[in-house]
Parts: sequence; C-alpha cells; structure tokens
Amino acid sequence: MAMDKTEDLRQRKAKIELGGGEKRIADQHNKGKLTARERISLLFDEGTFVEIDAFVKHRCVNFGMEKVDSPGEGVITGYGQVDGRLVYAYAQDFTVVGGSLGEMHAKKICKIQDMALRMGAPIVGLNDSGGARIQEGVDALSGYGHIFYRNTISSGVIPQITAIMGPCAGGAVYSPAITDFIFMVDKTSQMFITGPQVIKTVTGEEVTAEALGGGMTHNRTSGVAHFLSPNDETCIAEIRRLLSFLPSNNMETAPVFASEDDINKVISELDEIIPESPNKPYDMKKLIEMIADGGDFFEVQPYFAANMITGFIRINGQSVGIIANQPRVLAGCLDINASDKAGRFIRTCDCYNIPILNIVDVPGFLPGTSQEHGGIIRHGAKMLYAYSEATVPKITLIVRKAYGGAYIGMCNKELGADMVFAWPSAEIAVMGPEGAANIIFRKEISDSDDPQATRVELVENYKKEFATPYKAAERGYVDDIIEPSVTRPRLADALNMLASKRETRPPKKHGNIPL
Repeated sequence: MAMDKTEDLRQRKAKIELGGGEKRIADQHNKGKLTARERISLLFDEGTFVEIDAFVKHRCVNFGMEKVDSPGEGVITGYGQVDGRLVYAYAQDFTVVGGSLGEMHAKKICKIQDMALRMGAPIVGLNDSGGARIQEGVDALSGYGHIFYRNTISSGVIPQITAIMGPCAGGAVYSPAITDFIFMVDKTSQMFITGPQVIKTVTGEEVTAEALGGGMTHNRTSGVAHFLSPNDETCIAEIRRLLSFLPSNNMETAPVFASEDDINKVISELDEIIPESPNKPYDMKKLIEMIADGGDFFEVQPYFAANMITGFIRINGQSVGIIANQPRVLAGCLDINASDKAGRFIRTCDCYNIPILNIVDVPGFLPGTSQEHGGIIRHGAKMLYAYSEATVPKITLIVRKAYGGAYIGMCNKELGADMVFAWPSAEIAVMGPEGAANIIFRKEISDSDDPQATRVELVENYKKEFATPYKAAERGYVDDIIEPSVTRPRLADALNMLASKRETRPPKKHGNIPL
C-alpha cells in the first residue's frame, strides 16, 4: 500500500516536471530559449535546488479554466546555493499557459519573496510570461500588486536580480523595474507597457516588438536594463558572476576572494596613459582594468550613457564599485542619462556596503537646450544627492580634468569623499584654462598691441599656476598627489584603512531625492 502511494507521488512529480509537455518544450527550444527547469539547474550549484509549492493549482473556473491543468501553476519556485551561498529564485514556465500570472502563480512568487527577505538572501527572478492571466481578471492584477509591494520592501535589504528571458508586457514590467539589476537576452526577450498592436491602434505608429522593447533598446536607449546577453546560458552565468560581487543582504559585506594579483604592484603603464594634449581622448576602461585584480572589470550598463562608466572590480579580493568618466564619449561630460546612471549605481553600492571608487576626468556638464529643457539640473542633482547620502567608503581619484560643478558632482571632499587622490596630470578648477583666461584677462587682452600673443601667454601662465592639482592640495581638498604607477597599492591601502568606517545620518523617514 505504502509503495502505491510513493509511486503515485513520483508520478505526480514527474508530470509537474514535464511542465506543458514535450511539444511545448520543443517549441521553447525552437525559439532559442531554455525551459524554466533548465534555467534553474544552470543557476544553482548542482544538486542544491529545493523546489517549493510544486503542487499548487489555480482556483479559476471562468472561461473554461476549470478544464485547464497547469502543472506548477506556470512558475517554479524554491531555493538553493550559488557558489555555496543561499539564493532564492522563481522561474516562469512559458510552456504552461504561456507562463501567465494568475492568483496562485503570484502567491508562489510572494511566498519565495517573503522567505528571501526573512532569511536575508538574494532573490533571482527568471521572467518568461505572456502577462496577466486574463481569465482570472482582477485576481491576477492583485497578484502583481502584492509582488511589487514586496519588491519595494525588500529593496536595499536583499539583492534582487531579474532576467527577462521571453516576453514581459503590461504591468509585469514593473517588478523588474523595481529590482536592483535587469538582464535581458538579445532577440528573445522584450519589455513594454503597451505592445505594438496597441500602439498601432492608439497612435498609428508601426513598430516591431524587438524595436519597441527588445534587449538592445532597453540597454542602449531607455536605460531600463543593465545587461544584454546573447543567449540564456550566458545570461545565467553572468547572474552568478554578479552575485559574487554582492553581499547576501544589507547587514553583510560582499565575499572576499583570495587575489592572485600582487597588491603592491607598480604599474608603469599608468604613467603613460594620460595623453600630452588635454583634449585628446583615451580609454578609461583600460585604466580601470589595470588597477583591478586580474584585470577583471564587470561593467554595469555598458551600452547606456557610455560617457559614464559604472561597474565592479576587486582590489585585493574586495568588491569595489567603480564610477568613472569616459573621455572617449562626449569628452566624458555629465549629462541627463549619465547622472541617472551614476546616481542609481551609487545608491546600489551604498545599500549593499560596497565601497565606491570615483575616477574623474570631467570637463563639465554637457551644454545645450535639450539638456537644460530635459532637466539636467534635476537629474544632475540626483548624483550630488546620492553621493552625499552614501555612507560607504568613498575614494576619489582625479586623473585629468575636474572642472566646475562637475568636479563637485564626481564626489569631491565636500560631498563626503573619505580620500581624494590626484595624479600630477590633474586639473582642478572652476573652468578650463582657455575660458578662465578669457574672463579674467579680458581687459589685458583687449588693451594689448598683439591680443592673440598676449592671450596665449596669459593662458600659459594661468595653466602653470591653476590647471594643476596643487592649489586644491594646498587647501586640503586633495589628500595626496600620487604617481600614477603606485595607484593600485595606494587604493588598496585606503580601502583597508576605511574598512572600519562608521557614519550615520540624522534620523528621518527618508530623504526626498530629486526624482
């Protein structure tokens, strides 16, 4: 008798594990997508995943749903280990009723969200869904509301990572949008509030799903997503890599890895990286890779606002968040998108106790009516606010230009930088030498017999005196001027010294960031 019941259990589990059946699994594979179970098995260390709520069923009896069997209710939920650390996950199963979200599907996700928050462990959502289950009406919408609420309460407490691995439309897009990081898979994932058909009906515009809300659209144009992967396998490998840079929750620090790289390494190539001409670009990413353990730089949002670089490196095995200007794009100016990108990344690092390293080469804010009318003042203020609010160790390294408001915006001493280093090539001033000389020496130049020669001479004198890091160092705004080649050991030492930093802010419900 007992054996019959055991056999019955096994058969029931086997049916659930088959999801929507062989034909739908084949359809999923033909679209270049893995199934929900295949994705789960790639995410977790082998043999560690424990499924929860496999037997849950929907309760809908409208529109023929009473006849629809939906194994697992279209979503797999559970926990396991990633590199030996506890992680929770849910994976929507497109082979079961199109992965659509109904009341019980949502309850499964909410249960796993609650567990992750209670246990202080990251949660990964693998989204692949046709959206709300229309047959369940307002119950489905209620389910989304419960999920969004939990995303918000967990924000800044546990890392929340979402991968869009198929369609994600309508209200479903807002859960990913609240989470910390969004991955998308090129050509097989889309996100949009209203799809191409609705847009055509309402506005008359014709657009494909890929152009409207595909992976590259959201990585390059909208900035909604942070990462773009060529396929499901790479996407999940990158999620595992991202988790290695993050702590399990806001009470911990990120795991420290043994570094093969010499912490006292002197990098002579850094002495040559800044070009002689102040207007000549160079690749800031090369500089970042040189100071990182093993040259390993995990960039976040590489396609969006490329004039601002954000991402993670390790120095002496410790996670460090990087915020750096990229002179190769818009000369490294700050603009609306760069400010949004940096402001969000600063706050992410601050949530999860990851020290921030700012590498500065910024000529200013991008001029123009489109920037002013688009609210560069409001958007730029987000960066200033985020830096000032952040209590993690903040180190600023000025390698070349640091002019005007943008010098402050990249975390100067007054915004709470704990250590400010400058290279001898640094130029810290209210504006560039040419512009400054035109204003300061306007009378001398206009009164001169040879205005052009006078102007050149006065600009040269100004550069020697003021386009340097020494005036800022004289006032104590720069803690030390260092040789570029010793940057890595100096940063490692500063991080070590700042490890015990404790700083509090006045008690309040929360601040009012200029959104």
